[in-house]
Amino acid sequence: MSIFPSRLSELPRWTVNPNNWWALVSGVSVRTKILGIVLTLTVISGLGITWQVRSATRATLMGELENRGRSVARDLATRSVDPILLNDTFALHELLVDTLDNHPDAVYAFVINPQGEILAHTFQGGFPTALISLNAPNDDNSIHQKIYNSNEGIIHDFAAPIFDARAGMVRVGMSETRLQNVVNMLTSQLLLTTLLVAVFGIVAASLLTWILSRPILELVETTRRVGQGDLSVRASHWADDEIGALGDAFNQMVADLKTSRAAIAEKETARTHLLAKLIDAQEDERHRIARELHDGVGQALTSIMVGLKILNQLEHDDAKSIKRAELRQIASETLDHVRLLSRQLRPSVLDDLGLSVALERYGNEFSKLYPQITVDVHCSLTARLSRTTETSLYRIVQEAMTNAGRHSDAQTISVLLSQRGNRVQAIVEDDGRGFDPSTARTNHNSIGLHSMAERAELLGGKIAIESGNNGTTVYIEVPI
Repeated sequence: MSIFPSRLSELPRWTVNPNNWWALVSGVSVRTKILGIVLTLTVISGLGITWQVRSATRATLMGELENRGRSVARDLATRSVDPILLNDTFALHELLVDTLDNHPDAVYAFVINPQGEILAHTFQGGFPTALISLNAPNDDNSIHQKIYNSNEGIIHDFAAPIFDARAGMVRVGMSETRLQNVVNMLTSQLLLTTLLVAVFGIVAASLLTWILSRPILELVETTRRVGQGDLSVRASHWADDEIGALGDAFNQMVADLKTSRAAIAEKETARTHLLAKLIDAQEDERHRIARELHDGVGQALTSIMVGLKILNQLEHDDAKSIKRAELRQIASETLDHVRLLSRQLRPSVLDDLGLSVALERYGNEFSKLYPQITVDVHCSLTARLSRTTETSLYRIVQEAMTNAGRHSDAQTISVLLSQRGNRVQAIVEDDGRGFDPSTARTNHNSIGLHSMAERAELLGGKIAIESGNNGTTVYIEVPI
């Protein structure tokens, strides 16, 4: 039974979790990322270019070496015919020596006769006989090449036949050493250039990351201070680029946030004062109603009770009739007074007949309360609104008319209520004395304006007030 499966199952399994790699990469600073990218691209590009140039240069030089070796061997074979036929060994030797002197890559040359005997050679310490059988021309008497490794490096041995091999054969050895040194020197220069480019890239990347990261780090610090509540801090504008645009957008956001916070604080302060005023107004209203009930309704009922007692004591029918008429008049006035109080608290016509009829009836009552003011109410609603919307609009219009009646000395008040699509618009306009709406809004004693704005905002609507020497206009718009 083989034990390999069990052992293999005991080996730890290495898995690559993309989340771990991303956490490792994202945890590195921007400067380190840019430096790593620049250095990696520089090294990869430099090594790739170096390898391509080295390969292309070596292939070119080796091709040139082979061509020169074949050319030298062919030339020697041609020029060796006469010395061999004349049996001039000295001239043949001089020819070989001159050939080596004129070609720096040639390391040896020798000539052998058809019987395999050495006729001339350029070796100083004796001829290596092993070279004789190393290379031989082809049967077609063409130049044959043999590459081998020796103590002096890689040698390209070229064998060329002399006079169709009838006069022998010439052999030339060409070394790769000089050309290999050229290739190595070129490779070293390219690697040095790659190193210099990498150093320059690191310096440039460091400068670039400093330029990019410094405003970002300052923006981070600014964001931290803003998060701590300091809305007076601003990011510096470094340049008119994307980072500068980011800083400007951040500054605009902080400015808007400061404005919004100031508006919220102002609204909260106004709401606090409004709540306090509403509580006071509620208590005043209760006190007024209690006083009117006590002084008006209570005294009227007391008068009725006293009148009934006197009525029982009267004996003449004419006196009883007169007293009954007085009591009916008191009861009627009391009923009217109670109905007026009820309408002031909550007009029942608003629930029964809707906003349009309620505003028209309130306009009639307003004219009786302020006889010097002409009231014109025009409503063109096509359908009933929700109870909350009708109540809020009624109170807003009521407050606007009350303010105009109390403070503007107006002679005419116009109310226009209309429906535009899915929104309701109300306009209250008077021709009285105007005021400064912005100052009135900041004045916490103007409970009316704040309550109108609060009611409109609760409905998701808006309110605008325009006021001048020719009067005041209040625009209200709320969604249905």
